[in-house]
Amino acid sequence: MHSHGEPGPTALLVTRNFPPLLGGMEKVNEHLLAALRPDWEPALCGPAGCRRHASGTATVAEARVKPLPLFLLSSLLQSLRLARKLRPSWIIAGSGLAAPAVRLAAWLCGARAAVYLHGLDLVAPSRAYQWLWLPFIRRCDLAWVNSANTARLARERGVPAGRIHVLHPGTDLPALDAGVAADFRQRHELAGRPLLLSVGRLTQRKGLVEFVEQALPAIVAASPGATLVVIGDEASDALHARPGSERERILAAARKAGVEAGVRFLGRCDDATLGAAYQASDLHVFPVLDLPGDVEGFGMVALESAAHGLRTVGFAVGGVSDAVREGQTGVLVRSGDYPALAAAVLRLLSDRGGSTLAACRQFAGENSWTAFGQRLRGNLREAA
Repeated sequence: MHSHGEPGPTALLVTRNFPPLLGGMEKVNEHLLAALRPDWEPALCGPAGCRRHASGTATVAEARVKPLPLFLLSSLLQSLRLARKLRPSWIIAGSGLAAPAVRLAAWLCGARAAVYLHGLDLVAPSRAYQWLWLPFIRRCDLAWVNSANTARLARERGVPAGRIHVLHPGTDLPALDAGVAADFRQRHELAGRPLLLSVGRLTQRKGLVEFVEQALPAIVAASPGATLVVIGDEASDALHARPGSERERILAAARKAGVEAGVRFLGRCDDATLGAAYQASDLHVFPVLDLPGDVEGFGMVALESAAHGLRTVGFAVGGVSDAVREGQTGVLVRSGDYPALAAAVLRLLSDRGGSTLAACRQFAGENSWTAFGQRLRGNLREAA
């Protein structure tokens, strides 16, 4: 797009969802910023502390995350300042939340506006959000969505169909090491047990309370020693976290169902421990709930599981169907059907075919972060 050695056109990403905050949306935005190169010079307006996670990005502005109105005002002012200073060709909202700041900044400097929609940023139950934010989302020149389901939600809310592009989040394909899996089981005294893994911040939508109450007892009865390993922390910095401790609710459900011995919390883990947990587990469980005003936009953890050769059993809700290739990288059952979910878990625990690992990793390879970047740059070039 530009001759070697000359600085290229700039693209400015504006988002609340960026490290040091944790979660799937944050990971997508981190890769989105990196994927702008080499065609665009990236710039970032993000949450406080984001600078050290945006390596190689020369221009970074930070805004305090809490309280939310302060972030919205601060990020708007920073976006307008950077738009005037950098004259970017694209200004990109890392979620629907940043769409007003992005649309206004783009208008100020004559840039094109894009938004990456995750699902929740279309269905958020706040009336003020629906009235004030959606019109700005509709006016963006390009709208990426993380799944076919999010594309449907966007169309239903008036985003022009011709501007919508499905851009699945990606994953990395790690090297596998059987020794790491054995060490993990040994260290956590889990040797010989059938292991079910749950990964992600502890939110109501992840459905672990209901899973522990309504599916785990049948699984433990038929597969003695079966243990649910839960990796992830309370979602304290999430915009829609419900009050109280989700971990305590899960534990209370386990006690009530008589399966307390079959639930193990590991809290927040580093990448090495998480990788070991994926490799040591027999199945990834994803019993996501279909909640009004909340939606599982994609299900990155199912794709990450596949990258480690681990199949997923879960509910076919939101965009999860895009993250699991039915029969190849896992099984999805009808939302809320816990007997069917338990039966699918038991079926896959007893059927550990040798081709599973290769099939899972093939699917993950097709959805790499490299492919994500190529598609993203292609969409921006076509819409320019």
